[in-house]
Amino acid sequence: MKLVIEASEAVALGAKLSRVKVCPMYPITPSTHIPERISDYIFDGEMDAEMIHVESEHSAASAMIGSILTGSRSFTATSSNGFELMYEILPILSGMRLPAVMAIANRAVAAPINIWNDHSDSMSARDQGWIQLYVESSQECVDTIIQCYKIAEDKKVLLPAMMCLDGFTLTHVFENVDLPAQKKVDSFLPSFKIEDKLDVKNPKTFGPIGFPDSFMELKKQQQDSMLNALEVIEKANKDYAKEFGRSYGDGLVELFEMADAEYAILALGTICGTAKAKARDLRSRGKKVGVIKLRCFRPFPVESLRKAAKSLKGLAVLDRHISLGAEGPVFTEINSTLPKIKVFGYIAGLGGRDVTLDHIEGVFKDLEKGKQSREWLL
Repeated sequence: MKLVIEASEAVALGAKLSRVKVCPMYPITPSTHIPERISDYIFDGEMDAEMIHVESEHSAASAMIGSILTGSRSFTATSSNGFELMYEILPILSGMRLPAVMAIANRAVAAPINIWNDHSDSMSARDQGWIQLYVESSQECVDTIIQCYKIAEDKKVLLPAMMCLDGFTLTHVFENVDLPAQKKVDSFLPSFKIEDKLDVKNPKTFGPIGFPDSFMELKKQQQDSMLNALEVIEKANKDYAKEFGRSYGDGLVELFEMADAEYAILALGTICGTAKAKARDLRSRGKKVGVIKLRCFRPFPVESLRKAAKSLKGLAVLDRHISLGAEGPVFTEINSTLPKIKVFGYIAGLGGRDVTLDHIEGVFKDLEKGKQSREWLL
């Protein structure tokens, strides 16, 4: 079915198609339209699920622990400081190996108060054991929510996953979406089954203390599973392409005009659309430029990135977040991953600041000159 819908509705439809059963929700701008649409589906009888109206985002994340342990596929959505309020529960969900899925409508973290987009919320949680996938379009929202469940629930993984979409820049934008048929989604994504769950006939302990003689081993298991997720993400993307005819690069990175590129920009989310438009323009003027869209930030796809960048003379990384006192976190990762390539790091689009075609052209000019003119794209 082809629709023109808001990206927030695309996220909600992805959850509906995934046959989510429990949705603990506490709305916060700009993620509010996601629970609104889900509540419509439930009220209208289109979605067989329960929405839990909790008293805070901390409660929303906490409720997912209980709902998943009863064997219910669960979903929530949040943004910014609401996401920060969940922070205590994020490593608990991961450490308990619960395949929760959450949509983050990326928004700047206060103060000062700002309701517009950057990646300071989700990037701040990059070390808490959650898979992180960043999307560029409404279509990718639908497809990625479905894939998130396929990935998180895989026995080789069993870790929570967040899908990150740019607040307002994407959440409130209407785009064409080819909605998958429910029957095909059911074929791709089997019903949720969890081996270890709350059962009075077979009692188990969940969330016990980890003593010094076992804590590190348990953390290593999480790390091993996160690394396993690289292969599982690639397979989910490949299998999705077979079933629905759409894929996003290799599932980890997506390349644009990179076959003979000498210089490239790497970014996440909607900045990639602007970068692609300028790369297309520069290509028409004979410049060998391209774009690397980093779709998966955690686990970090080292080999895919090395393969994508192996022939480049220079690469620019555009971060929509800054690790204060250091640099952009994506730049830090890329710089250590690609030591043989000249890598420039730029801070861009904080608090909803536009990243323009002129900004992108200026970055490509820096790469060609081999000299970075500035760090902040103001």
